Amino acid sequence: MSHNEEFADEIGNNHIATNEQTPLRKDAFDKSDDEKIELIKKDVENILFTLGMDLTDDSLKGTPNRVAKMFVKEIFGGLNPTKKPSSSTFDNKYKYNEMLVEKNITVYSTCEHHLLPIVGRAHIAYISNGTVVGLSKMNRVVDYFAKRPQVQERLTIQIVKELQQVLNTENVACVIDAKHLCVNSRGIRDIESSTVTAEFGGKFKEENVRREFLDYIKLETNF
Repeated sequence: MSHNEEFADEIGNNHIATNEQTPLRKDAFDKSDDEKIELIKKDVENILFTLGMDLTDDSLKGTPNRVAKMFVKEIFGGLNPTKKPSSSTFDNKYKYNEMLVEKNITVYSTCEHHLLPIVGRAHIAYISNGTVVGLSKMNRVVDYFAKRPQVQERLTIQIVKELQQVLNTENVACVIDAKHLCVNSRGIRDIESSTVTAEFGGKFKEENVRREFLDYIKLETNF
């Protein structure tokens, strides 16, 4: 193994983030979704064939096509900028100037180092600067940036930066607590551990504001 390969392996095995932007080529969307599905389908067929699987078996016949569609249309659909949630905002007419927290947003993402699932919860807060967003907007932003090969630190930053832009305020924070199956199911195989990442902007850098947000996260929600 070359030095470059060893270095890349070390980064991947230690889940190191190298860029806060998703690393996409300039020609990433030159091909249509259907063209990508056909190409990925052939690649999946080759992987399964190389592993020794019998692709004539009824259970496996449709697997390459299913996986290809899943990659393009579902779990990596957030790569496509046309699927970015609309940025509609509303005037804060009722003058709510306190912190708004949306917690326990489900996170389903994919680790870009081993292409295994990342599953967890995101907690988001913002303090209005005159505009507000619908509650479901925050869920959609999380889902959009999660549906791509990801690193949890990058995902946390991307969510905050997107909402800062939409809300026209720096006062946005996000905490994500998630399990990485590349840690839980392979390698060290620690099924109990989870990873927590946080990004605090604007007033959330102040200790008392940050503490208030973290205290809200700890509140139990029982309905």
